[in-house]
Amino acid sequence: MLAKSAFHSIILGAICMFFTSTKPKGRLFEPTYLPGEKIHYRIHYGFFTAGEATMALTDKYYFVNKKVCFRAEITGNSTGAFRSIVKIKNIYGAYFDTTEFKPQKAFRSISENKYQKKEETYFDYATNKASIRDEGNPPQEIDISPNILDMVSGYYFLRLQNYEDFKSKDTIRLRGIFENKTYDFKILYLGKEIVKTKFGKINTFIISPIMPENSLFRGENPIKMWISNDSNRIPLKVEAELLLGSVDLDMVGYERLKYPISFKK
Repeated sequence: MLAKSAFHSIILGAICMFFTSTKPKGRLFEPTYLPGEKIHYRIHYGFFTAGEATMALTDKYYFVNKKVCFRAEITGNSTGAFRSIVKIKNIYGAYFDTTEFKPQKAFRSISENKYQKKEETYFDYATNKASIRDEGNPPQEIDISPNILDMVSGYYFLRLQNYEDFKSKDTIRLRGIFENKTYDFKILYLGKEIVKTKFGKINTFIISPIMPENSLFRGENPIKMWISNDSNRIPLKVEAELLLGSVDLDMVGYERLKYPISFKK
């Protein structure tokens, strides 16, 4: 169904570019965020509001695998008229440590019309294994690399990248885990741009995942993301060019950022 594919293209397409680089050019030395941060987004399919998403850190730390961890959740759900076509309410979450930013535990809860799924993934870096527990299915175990990240911890790791080290058209090689499998990805750094938001204009970095040939997206660099060129490194905007129309994700609100954010009128 095109409507469902469009919604997933902006949620998953955007998130899938957040896996860690196997050879990062540069990384900031401390987190660009604190517990309690929330960033809110609105999703549009053409002229229609299709859904909303929130990327949030809980307001306290957790102790997982003998490590102090952030707890993060990315939620997405369809809204308005779009919800009458496809009812989506998905949660992706992770506990990742505060020093190496590796996922120690990940989870997801998927609700898409009648389809339901709940899953937890536990990471063991001593054996380089991930144990996956899916409700209603036997446990699975897969091999992982020491620097792998899931979708959610990868999003926050991406915000640690020092994009000032990159040149236009530089390619970042990625390694991620999704749907019980590990993948190699590539991301293209496209440079800098001033972007207009509902809060005003702001300097940004632009990145784009290199997509394999498919029947959903069109054009060169069909998915683009604009990240704030400041100390917060916030993803402000995502655009996905589909075979039929386009899907946009725009930041519409934020709470408890670590650093002040400055927009120009």
